[in-house]
Amino acid sequence: MQLSELGGSEGLEHNATLNRESLVALGAFSALTAGAVFLNARSTREAVEGRWYKHLKKPPYQPPRQAFGPVWTALYGLIAVSGWRIWGSPAGAERSRALGLWFVQLGLNAAWSHLFFRKRQLKAAAVENWALLGSIAAYTAAASRVDRKAPWFMAPYLGWVSFANVLSTDIARRNA
Repeated sequence: MQLSELGGSEGLEHNATLNRESLVALGAFSALTAGAVFLNARSTREAVEGRWYKHLKKPPYQPPRQAFGPVWTALYGLIAVSGWRIWGSPAGAERSRALGLWFVQLGLNAAWSHLFFRKRQLKAAAVENWALLGSIAAYTAAASRVDRKAPWFMAPYLGWVSFANVLSTDIARRNA
């Protein structure tokens, strides 16, 4: 696969050996993101099949269960590519800040499923989702100062988590 297939390679030419390093880094960002997927799946799988989740009062606009897997698969891929693009940008304070925020949003992403499905703390999960949304927005803003394409990879994620925020808050309200 060519780097240009993942949104171009401008900003990645500053190091002649970066192409090999870049592919390793893409693998690392993918593995980190896959770690969040694993934690989320572990927290979610049993709960969704169980009685507790089936008996929650959910709003009529909740997507069908079958939608979540494909949507999150695509979003996690985009999240990994966005972080990788920032990593491949020239070093500096803005890049470091953006990378730090990338890790924060990924950690908050993994924490939500744990709070909601494992701990069954619906209100805490709704509050945490607000923090997740803020961290995604902060990362996206920071990324825009480092790489012009990286923030666009986050746009669908920002939209989906905004919707999930409304959904999570409504489920918490309905099941107080």
